[in-house]
Amino acid sequence: MSQEEGADRKKYEFRKVIEDLKNFEGSGTQLVTIYIPEDRQISDVVAHVTQEHSEAANIKSKQTRTNVQDALTSIKDRLRYYDAFPPDNGLVLFSGAVNSGGGQTEMVTKALEGPPQPVESFRYHCDSDFLTEPLEHMLEDQGLYGLIVLDRREANVGWLKGKRVVPVKSASSLVPGKQRKGGQSAQRFARLRLEAIDNFYQEVAGMANDLFVPKRHELDGVLVGGPSPTKDEFLDGDYLHHEIQDTVIDKFDVSYTDESGLKDLVDRAQDALADAEIMKDKKVMERFFKELNSGELATYGFQQTRTNLIMGSVETLLISEDLRQDAITYDCDACGNTDYALVDRRKSTPEHDCSECGTTLTADEDDREDAIEHLISIAEQRGTETKFISSDFEKGEQLYNAFGGVAGILRYNTGV
Repeated sequence: MSQEEGADRKKYEFRKVIEDLKNFEGSGTQLVTIYIPEDRQISDVVAHVTQEHSEAANIKSKQTRTNVQDALTSIKDRLRYYDAFPPDNGLVLFSGAVNSGGGQTEMVTKALEGPPQPVESFRYHCDSDFLTEPLEHMLEDQGLYGLIVLDRREANVGWLKGKRVVPVKSASSLVPGKQRKGGQSAQRFARLRLEAIDNFYQEVAGMANDLFVPKRHELDGVLVGGPSPTKDEFLDGDYLHHEIQDTVIDKFDVSYTDESGLKDLVDRAQDALADAEIMKDKKVMERFFKELNSGELATYGFQQTRTNLIMGSVETLLISEDLRQDAITYDCDACGNTDYALVDRRKSTPEHDCSECGTTLTADEDDREDAIEHLISIAEQRGTETKFISSDFEKGEQLYNAFGGVAGILRYNTGV
């Protein structure tokens, strides 16, 4: 699995956890959420949970008091699994008695380790719903871009991590002004000035290369800002490492080249960033429709795509980011046939007529699983690349609405 596929898979799993958490409801303020930064000692968190457990004894409602204390006890037990500090990027814990129907409740405890963005501050929250909003912002904030702003006086290099601008390195130039000092010929002064500019550009490129090259496989692109002609000279001079140069999305006019210039660069690049986010999706969907129109190397729909996956004929599996369904396996004892069907994960398991003999079939809850995980597990076994496709553009929307959210580009024509 490539790094890009791994990131897409993690993003899907993360989104699924959030959606599951949002479906839980508690009676009263008894669902506990704790956000723990990676630099917060576990012992401090345990002490805080112990204190909250003690204070919960003052809650007037016996049921709420019991549920809150049970949730805190469960969280305290879960914290024993960790050493001195949480995992990288922190830890989020959820626990509480959630409504299970018919006036009944069940205790739920979940731990989300290493979210895609760092947990920025410790937060204890007790309410009738789990606190998921910070996690949703993290999901929106995914993406890693390199930032460079420069003129002939100074330069700054940093990251755009999600929506956070992180300045990292800066440099000041020794480029002399345009007015030469006495005793120098105009020609000699111009040559020395050009040498100083070239040396500065090399210094800036060195900073950028040192920062970006180790992360080149995670990098979504590079943005360059500054006044003209500085940014043009810098890019046209091929100072950057060739792998970084190839990821430059665009260049932008920016007035300032200090740390505030990095933020100005991001503001001016919003349209380009939005386009870059879905450009890869657009390219792969254009290829799918080309193969579909030629009638050769395209497959779509859950059943047909799954069959091709099993055969090992799918080169690229396409899954809509909006797909929220379970795959159900129906085994027919009458004729030995096995059918697969999709159902909204929030709905109960329906009956199904066997596609071979028409026998009405039923399935247990154990016979259903997340459709995306089902397909990905087959794809991984067959060496098939998986792409999650956004529905924020026309062809991505068509994948979901017209093709059931599942399609594939084939290695060879199977006739299926």
